[in-house]
Amino acid sequence: MARNLTGAQYAATKYNEYRVTESMLLLDFVSKQMSGISRNKLKDILQGRGIAVDKKIVTQYNFQVEPGMIVRVSKHRRKTEMDNKWIQIVYEDKDIVIINKQAGILSMGSSAKQFCVKTILDEYFTKRRFKCHAHVVHRLDRETSGLMVYAKSIEAAQILQSDWKKYCFDRRYVSVLHGRMEQEGGTVSSWLKDNKSFVTFSSETDNGGKFAVTHYHTLQTSEHYSLVEMRLDTGRKNQIRVHMSDLGHPIVGDLKYGGEPSSARRMCLHAYRLFLYHPITGDCLEFETPFPAPFLNLLKQKSDE
Repeated sequence: MARNLTGAQYAATKYNEYRVTESMLLLDFVSKQMSGISRNKLKDILQGRGIAVDKKIVTQYNFQVEPGMIVRVSKHRRKTEMDNKWIQIVYEDKDIVIINKQAGILSMGSSAKQFCVKTILDEYFTKRRFKCHAHVVHRLDRETSGLMVYAKSIEAAQILQSDWKKYCFDRRYVSVLHGRMEQEGGTVSSWLKDNKSFVTFSSETDNGGKFAVTHYHTLQTSEHYSLVEMRLDTGRKNQIRVHMSDLGHPIVGDLKYGGEPSSARRMCLHAYRLFLYHPITGDCLEFETPFPAPFLNLLKQKSDE
């Protein structure tokens, strides 16, 4: 069919073309030209490499356009979603990628060929012909799900790693714990240290390990379970798991630290919020995921179930 169209006609089936008449931000310009489309939708198109300025792909929403420039907006959004059961891409630009990890997969393997989130992302980048690799900035336990950020360049990785707490200014978890919490909220602090079997032990006095602080807030309780939000001052290995066990309310499904199996069929710990400053642009990025349905279902169970 395309063979019977002129170049201009064929191009018109692929994208909308607009000429800039005044200086403004690219996102504002496209929003003005395509009235009715949401700004979030436009950001998705940008991230999907669906907008070009003077025939060059632009992904920055704050890119400045000037009179005389030609902006093309693709009519066929390029697929950015990943068809993978282990991770979903929440946000992506040229410097970082934010993913929602499922429980049951490592953030990073101990060897180059070990299956993990990093190898999935590297394969994804290769298929899209991106000249980059996934650089690990922080980790989640294999059985913990939730939001994570990976850098796509060494520069972005080094910036985030240099002062993680400065760039990641609000990170929260939600968990289902055994039993009804006695307090609405509080703080747990202790020194955490691994033994030779890689089990983390907690001590109120300095045991040569690393000091850890966890703040918690009870959101909902039932006869057998509590839904609790956690915020960390420190990011130690197994910190939340050990501290909740210290409280006498281990995480449901966490067999290593006192939890028991449940109908959720997983360890009930999820990193649901990730607020951070972009390492390159400095933009404030805010991401949240819904609480996992199996967590909420546990709270609804009756005592005879």
